[in-house]
Amino acid sequence: MKLYRSLCDVAKFRSTFDFGGREVAHWFPGHMAKGLKQMRASLKGVDCIIEIHDARIPFSGRNPVFQETLDVKPHLLVLNKMDLADLSKRQRILKELGRSGMKNVLFTDCLKQRDDNVAKVVPTVLEMITNSNRFHREESHNYCLMVIGVPNVGKSSLINSLRRTHLKKGRASRVGGEPGITRAVLTRIQVCERPIMYLLDTPGVLPPKIESLETGMKLALCGTILDHLVGEDVIADYLLYSLNRLKNFSYIEKYNLEEPNDNIQYVLKHIAVKLKKTQRVKALTGATLTSSYPTIRQRRTISSELLEKESWAK
Repeated sequence: MKLYRSLCDVAKFRSTFDFGGREVAHWFPGHMAKGLKQMRASLKGVDCIIEIHDARIPFSGRNPVFQETLDVKPHLLVLNKMDLADLSKRQRILKELGRSGMKNVLFTDCLKQRDDNVAKVVPTVLEMITNSNRFHREESHNYCLMVIGVPNVGKSSLINSLRRTHLKKGRASRVGGEPGITRAVLTRIQVCERPIMYLLDTPGVLPPKIESLETGMKLALCGTILDHLVGEDVIADYLLYSLNRLKNFSYIEKYNLEEPNDNIQYVLKHIAVKLKKTQRVKALTGATLTSSYPTIRQRRTISSELLEKESWAK
């Protein structure tokens, strides 16, 4: 690592990322608009809002529409995928979120078979509800929570993890590595027996307009926006730019590179050869050549490989 740092001192990396005149990718299909409308209509029957977000981008990409229209109930923010985030910055994250009014925050890893932080969700929610006014739901002996968030941050994974923890039952919601898996609106799922507690599962909803290209790129890197709306090459290039800017050179050892490199074409070709993700192509002369440049599908796989366990976004 010391060698990487010394190389960084002499290497010339980009100080800014050239977006090439691109515009922010917008993805707000019909099921998102329908989901947001029904969320608002169902607030009267909800005791608490649980917002799930990716712990790698705790500030970027949270849907401001949620705060504007749904933040009228006790609100718990769950920063999921903590196993992929840089937890050394946990206190700074909590302090910054506290300044914006978000006092109740939990970090979780919902794919872990047993996560002690997931076990804290129900007690935390109960305390929040007890300290608030339930209005017309005071006579009800069961609790209803609404899970919200942008796509692919782990809403369904949290529901399944809570059922595993409190009901010893299997999954009730489909999970996947791409955004848009959950499209059903307000599916009611029991997650706890004592007390009786239900969650309303909702589809991931992005803001109709993403505030900046930087935010859009961070969302794309975390799998919140469909890859093809941004471009696999652009996503990989922005990740390489971010890793070098943050002086995170772990990709050098992972892919047997000689030194840090700021050229995404070179890095992708090197990784394609190492992972044996090359393809055979016909030259104009008729000869068969082996191309070391990955296909679009392979570039997406490589981008995911690079992103694995790399906390690059602030």
